[in-house]
Amino acid sequence: MKAILLVDHGSRKREANDMLVCMANLVQAMAGPDVIVRLAHMELSEPSIGAGFSSCVEADATEVTVFPYMLSPGRHSTADIPRMVAEAALEHPGVTFTVTPAFGVHEKLGEIILDRAGLAIDVDFHGTDAIRCWDPACSTTLCGDACRAKQPAESEVAVTSDLS
Repeated sequence: MKAILLVDHGSRKREANDMLVCMANLVQAMAGPDVIVRLAHMELSEPSIGAGFSSCVEADATEVTVFPYMLSPGRHSTADIPRMVAEAALEHPGVTFTVTPAFGVHEKLGEIILDRAGLAIDVDFHGTDAIRCWDPACSTTLCGDACRAKQPAESEVAVTSDLS
């Protein structure tokens, strides 16, 4: 069974941590009952990444996709979270996991920004029109692994580790 583990930084502010609960509930409702959705905080709050990963496995997950709930591909989303997930996975031989890139640049985020600014979408990008490098120099490096121009199609995403 597949699971999604949403991981944010964690905060001393309760409302910030509570927001991830709401997002996990939204993703669960969207994914349906055949997908396990859990949450974890990298630090400062519970559940930890280890506890969140274990919660997925206890709910019968055999494959865990970890999503760093962060905007940019910084150190936490590209190094710390993958390392912490790999450590947590050691306790669960046979469970595979993948850590996705952070949000990065995505047309859905652009839609949210325009909506919150009270503006209509002038040009609506979908599909392959949106999956391109938005760097004026077209470097495909500014966003790191979060660059959609570099990301493989969903059917091509490889599992990063099988610790069995």
